[in-house]
Amino acid sequence: MNPADAALQQSFPSVMVPRFGALAPMERPGERLLIAANGVFLEIVRPWLRVVRHLGAFQHRTAIPYGEAAEATELRCGRIPASLIGEFAMMARAAHPKETGGWVVWNAATAAFRLVPVRILEHSGGHLKYDRPALGNDEVLVVDCHSHGRHTAKFSPTDNEDDRHDVKFAFVMGNCDAPTPSMALRLCAKGIFEQAEKVPADWYAAAREEVLA
Repeated sequence: MNPADAALQQSFPSVMVPRFGALAPMERPGERLLIAANGVFLEIVRPWLRVVRHLGAFQHRTAIPYGEAAEATELRCGRIPASLIGEFAMMARAAHPKETGGWVVWNAATAAFRLVPVRILEHSGGHLKYDRPALGNDEVLVVDCHSHGRHTAKFSPTDNEDDRHDVKFAFVMGNCDAPTPSMALRLCAKGIFEQAEKVPADWYAAAREEVLA
């Protein structure tokens, strides 16, 4: 086997789901394909998250001698503090009408969250370019936040391209001059985008202007 192929397969293995026993858990953060009787699944493990998603079913009803897999979502970091969304709302209002950004990060050793501003390279009312912030030991990205100034919160084609390779929650705050801004939230998992039907109510409460005044 070509050494490059061997390295790729080691970093992103394919695993046959056992039919008569339990699938051994991943020992460290990474990704793998699960080949199961009911299709092909992508499993992603990070210190803060484990997610399994169904990529596709088999076209023909060929007997597959493996067990079945199921989709799963395990938020290992726990609930994201609404107070950090309130902090980001203050940043967004201060930058308005320009866009700004920040990361909600989680420390796997201490279980503490914090909001980290990004280093802005360029920003306008419809554009944001930034450097990823430096994180401390054991810190990982959980929520990638950016604002849309006076515009409504939504995910653009540019956002889709930027988020295509990441594993994170992506969060947009729009209408930043309003007492209660608009919000959009989605899970990004290696090109899989799942938009939340509802943003948590306590996030809106934390972002209301009168709460932050």
